[in-house]
Amino acid sequence: MKRALLLLVLLSTYSLMPVKASGPVRAGELRPMKIIMTINHQSYEIALADNPTAKAFAQQLPLTMTMKELNGNEKFADLPAALNNDPHKPGTIQPGDVMLYGDKTLVLFYEGFQTSYSYTPVGKVMATDSLKKSVGEGEIDVRFTRP
Repeated sequence: MKRALLLLVLLSTYSLMPVKASGPVRAGELRPMKIIMTINHQSYEIALADNPTAKAFAQQLPLTMTMKELNGNEKFADLPAALNNDPHKPGTIQPGDVMLYGDKTLVLFYEGFQTSYSYTPVGKVMATDSLKKSVGEGEIDVRFTRP
């Protein structure tokens, strides 16, 4: 009887102890899959969109691409293989948006603007403070990897 009482007290005590969580996640909420983008030795974390296109892109990693400049707000390059897409008109592009144009062209936006073009979301650069400086002008080599 004493053992049962002691066991009950111990279990009650341990059930009241706090548990450290790895971060604020609500019930039913998943953390986004993340990848790393490296430009000129500067690494950026990208949270991938929760869609088949982003998952298929992640399957192509690691990947190094030479991205060309366009319009003073984006870099783009063709992927080695086409991806399924589900384009929509985002209306507003934000710095750090990573999108698929068509089924094979990956676009990294470093400036925000309004657009009437259709894109499939791939991901979002988490910290864009130095992104514009890192991409510079002209072509750049960009490496995408899994963490």
